[in-house]
Amino acid sequence: MAKPSDELIQLYRTAVEAQTKATSEPYTDEGWAPWRAAAATFQQAVTAEAEATEADRAKLEQAVKRIVLHPEPETE
Repeated sequence: MAKPSDELIQLYRTAVEAQTKATSEPYTDEGWAPWRAAAATFQQAVTAEAEATEADRAKLEQAVKRIVLHPEPETE
């Protein structure tokens, strides 16, 4: 499995936060613009990192989403 960078993980977290904010309010183009921008930035970064590391782009994106959306429980 591809190991995403911390930067890529943070970019996706930013996109998820922007999505949460956008969908918590009535739709406006201005309200959703930050979400669209964050998502586009994340997608561009996934493409760049996949090319730089010669990783499978889809697997890299899936790895990031798994880390952010389904984090492993911390063990003590």
